[in-house]
Amino acid sequence: MGIFEDRESAVRSYCRAWPKIFDRATGSWLYDEDGRAYLDFFTGASALNYGHNNPALKRALLEYLAGDRVIHSLDMYTVAKSEFLTAFDELILKPRGLNYRVQFPGPGGTNAVEAALKLARKVTGRTDVITFTGAFHGMTLGALAVTSNSIHRNGAGVPLTHAISIPFGCSLDGSEPGSPGIECLVQDCGARLDQVAAVIVETVQGEGGINVAPLEWLSGLAGLCQRRDILLIVDDVQMGCGRTGPFFSFEAADIKPDIVCLSKSISGYGLPLALTLIRPDLDIWKPGEHTGTFRGVNPAFVTGTEALHVYWRNKMLEDATLAKGQHIAAALTALARSVPGTQMQYRGRGLAHGLAFEHAELARKVSSVAFERGLLVETAGPKDEVIKLLPPLTATDTEIDHGLTLLADAVLSVC
Repeated sequence: MGIFEDRESAVRSYCRAWPKIFDRATGSWLYDEDGRAYLDFFTGASALNYGHNNPALKRALLEYLAGDRVIHSLDMYTVAKSEFLTAFDELILKPRGLNYRVQFPGPGGTNAVEAALKLARKVTGRTDVITFTGAFHGMTLGALAVTSNSIHRNGAGVPLTHAISIPFGCSLDGSEPGSPGIECLVQDCGARLDQVAAVIVETVQGEGGINVAPLEWLSGLAGLCQRRDILLIVDDVQMGCGRTGPFFSFEAADIKPDIVCLSKSISGYGLPLALTLIRPDLDIWKPGEHTGTFRGVNPAFVTGTEALHVYWRNKMLEDATLAKGQHIAAALTALARSVPGTQMQYRGRGLAHGLAFEHAELARKVSSVAFERGLLVETAGPKDEVIKLLPPLTATDTEIDHGLTLLADAVLSVC
């Protein structure tokens, strides 16, 4: 570990929870330099929905590399980009009745969010954006302004402004007893809804602790935005690409956001790629008005295209994800009830699951013990009080059960 201690910045984080040097990976498994196997229920924070080194995607990537094809292209036209856009249009957008322009804003999710926020303000001429407690949208300054976590926000070094944070899942119209409506909450922040350019929301808050928005609430939020001429941005960076079952996490709520942010598993292979999906009439960018170097990582287009063809030509992956999710939900609900004297609560949707503990130190200990037993699960939530499970969508039933057993053993050992 010496070189990491000597030369890598103190900002490193995941390696502190999992202090091993990893060497190779395949499917649902990571292997350290000594050859020990770890079942990966973290999957790069949902960047590896199809598992590590997925054989079909690897084959397409190796063929592309062996042919001396274009690797980096800024935003020039390439065969790889054309094939990706065609597959995305034919397999994802058209079957869902969605009509979006696709912007390639940069390599990561925070780039997708930055582009969405800039465009919303440019289109509306307004400055404020409504966000929610528990939200995580990225680490660059614009995305950080609409992120809730105080530790992340404190790293900014400058005031983070033009963001209005209100309770996640709050009453929209004040109809719930003792609950103010969204307009009152905005006014409490010294603003009015007519000053708001956009609302940005995760349908399931990942970093916030697997907080699941009720579908009827999401539908009501979309209706409110439409009535008030406010743009609705769905951040589907972590929960998109099938994590909740359907390709987009908002499909179950039967809504059509104005702007959608995608990244993480859109490349399918863990390669850097991000998309900002824009309603066509909102695409008022001038050429080069929002730019960046790594918008044309063509190997990511190649693996992303292959992932769409392999997994999204039918509903098999979606149905399997929902079935596995129901199995995990039942197991974690039973586990939460099984330990006398310890308050635990299950939450989740699709293959995004959380086990929330009353005391954060228990969650951290469970994560540590699970790692010692060969399972990678991270903690999430404002105090790291939630064990978060994000298994690969391609994990087998046997792997799912093995992971649940390791987790249950860790919980019982700690509690």
